[in-house]
Amino acid sequence: MAYKTIDPQDVKTAEVHALLLGAIAPRPIAFASTTDLEGNVNLSPFSFFNVFSAKPPILVFSPARRVRDNTSKHTLENVMATKEVVINIANYSIVEQMSLASTEYDRGINEFVKSGLTPEASVLIAPPRVQEAPVSFECKVNEVISLGPEGGAGNLVICEVLLMHINENILDENGKIDPYKLDGVARMGGDYYLRANGDCIFELPKPVKNRGIGIDMLPPHIRKSAILTGNNLARLGNSETIPTHTEVEAFKTEPIVAYTLNKYKNDPTTLKQELEKLGKKLLEDNQVAEAWKVLLLRKQL
Repeated sequence: MAYKTIDPQDVKTAEVHALLLGAIAPRPIAFASTTDLEGNVNLSPFSFFNVFSAKPPILVFSPARRVRDNTSKHTLENVMATKEVVINIANYSIVEQMSLASTEYDRGINEFVKSGLTPEASVLIAPPRVQEAPVSFECKVNEVISLGPEGGAGNLVICEVLLMHINENILDENGKIDPYKLDGVARMGGDYYLRANGDCIFELPKPVKNRGIGIDMLPPHIRKSAILTGNNLARLGNSETIPTHTEVEAFKTEPIVAYTLNKYKNDPTTLKQELEKLGKKLLEDNQVAEAWKVLLLRKQL
């Protein structure tokens, strides 16, 4: 059996990083909410994460220094300054919103707003928890251990759990967490995730490098849709631009759109609902540009 042997000192850090994340998987995700000294909120996921003790209850996650420019992340700066963090557990129902929150927005931009998630006040610490998360841990930071000064170096944030918040809907009849009801997610390598329910592994495009517009910038009729899910909205929020009026008008001639417009032309309410359903289906088929046009067309009716 042939093996490729690699000395980490002989290859670029980015290659080592990719190999480690591809091999060490699946990894649980710490969806960390923090605040800075002025109270500005930050929300970001980290897959260098696990539980290491029950008494005291200790969680550890690691915001690594960026490989490309050796800068530190806002989460690391915040926990070092305030010694507080909420570690939220994301599940499949909010995974795309969590992924959107990983976008490198400027300091002061609230990822709760960009991802469309709801901040819920914590009891003992300043950072809010994610209301939609099935489990959240309010933590004090006992220690931060730097693993090196170079790009790619981790920083072990050792957190002691002060309070746990668990959605009762994920508990079984014995009061234990039901893994099927939790419907947890974990990181694999590249764009791959694992779903601990159903088909397990799925693929999710990463947020665009040039920053998605965020759910808060979606047109109100889309953002407040009763048909589109949080994942659907996050897929739209990961777009850099919105189609123009001309592009939307031209899309009316597409066969499925033309058919829908003609079939329900005398029933405006049903027509709008059918267009939203079509937009949702296109999003789930990863046809984001087409979904945008259908959903914007619904507004013009």
